[in-house]
Amino acid sequence: MEPVVIENECPVVYDSMTFKPKHVSDASPISHKDESTTEAVKKTLAVENGFAHRVLPTTPFTSKPVPALYVTGLGSQYPPFTLKSERLKTFLQKLYDVESPSIKKILQLNQNTMIESRSIIKAFEDPFWSRSVAPSISELDCLFRRAGVDLAVQACKKAFREAKLSAEDITHVVAVTCTNAGNPGFDLLVCQKLGLKPETDRTLLHGVGCAGGLSAMRTAAAMAQSYSMRGRPARILSFACEICSIYVRADMDQIVEQPELIKASPVLYSDGAAAFVLCNELAEGAQDRSVYELADWETTTVPDSARELELMMDPQGFRATLTKEVPNLALKAVGPLFERLRTSLPAGSALAQGEAKAFDWALHPGSIAVLNGVQQSFGLHEEQLRASFDVYKKHGVSSSSTVLMVLDRLRKMGEGRENVVAYSFGPGMTMEMAMLRKVVRGAKDE
Repeated sequence: MEPVVIENECPVVYDSMTFKPKHVSDASPISHKDESTTEAVKKTLAVENGFAHRVLPTTPFTSKPVPALYVTGLGSQYPPFTLKSERLKTFLQKLYDVESPSIKKILQLNQNTMIESRSIIKAFEDPFWSRSVAPSISELDCLFRRAGVDLAVQACKKAFREAKLSAEDITHVVAVTCTNAGNPGFDLLVCQKLGLKPETDRTLLHGVGCAGGLSAMRTAAAMAQSYSMRGRPARILSFACEICSIYVRADMDQIVEQPELIKASPVLYSDGAAAFVLCNELAEGAQDRSVYELADWETTTVPDSARELELMMDPQGFRATLTKEVPNLALKAVGPLFERLRTSLPAGSALAQGEAKAFDWALHPGSIAVLNGVQQSFGLHEEQLRASFDVYKKHGVSSSSTVLMVLDRLRKMGEGRENVVAYSFGPGMTMEMAMLRKVVRGAKDE
């Protein structure tokens, strides 16, 4: 197809197939026999500083001509088994001396977490937990790639149903996990089970830990905007899956070997998967079916904090490190990141004008200290963090998938506030934040 030339003082050749602008100072206008085609092109293209670009709609809460992004479906999936907090002692005494000082410290931490139960991949009574020989990393890998993949598939199907999409509609996949490192990545196994097209654009994130749910959202948003600029509809499936419980032996054995360690991971982490579909404004019906509209996002890494939060490979799985500085670092970062994100938005938008206490918060509930700290720092009512508290107390911390579960839960807990801040943090320490506008309210629990 021949390139289109827009008539203006500084002519531009604009490839109507690739939408790639070219600055051509000596280009001559092309004469179109079909004037209706010329007018249609002029309506969809604009010229700025000598370059043509597509005219994109503005979002309802910004004056910038940026591509609108819509979350059109969400889904969460927990395994069917739970470990009640009061049963942790019974759980541990199958293998460890619960009267030893190191185990007593763990049991005391367990009482302090305020978690009522945690979702786990195998039943409390399953002999898997009390084997005399701990499962190898190879066995744990196989378990994740079977049970974890199944959880992720179920979460994705829920997101599909709400978005009213099928596997053939998906243009991209962004997946994340920190509890499996196999190759090919688990994302491929999920895509195959869902029946996605082989040419679907896939990206798998690793190394971001609990920050991963919003890392995936940020990545998906960049992809969707890229497709908008190329004039293509984007329907991006993003999912996070974590099976943390199966690595409890690695953590507990380290505690026994090094009694001076204080590790909170055995009393915090749980299992689960979450998924969402993110569409750009060119995807048919996206705005009408939207659950949230994604306004903007930011990320930052706290200098000299990499050793405070880690998840490292061990012959028995992954060993987690969470120092006592993690809540402090998460709290110190949230205020500046919120201000940076808020002030980057157009001055007249509702999001830019709102203070922190004007939002509902989808906060990654990394610990009760983080939840209480954010609430106190911003003067929030507990109901503004209702979904974070609910997910934390009933299910524990499912690493990267948790913040997505909180977003999913939030919209089912009454009308609340229209605008939402989502915040998560992980190894690095890496902080992620997104601002969204809630579109669908009063969704019922499944």
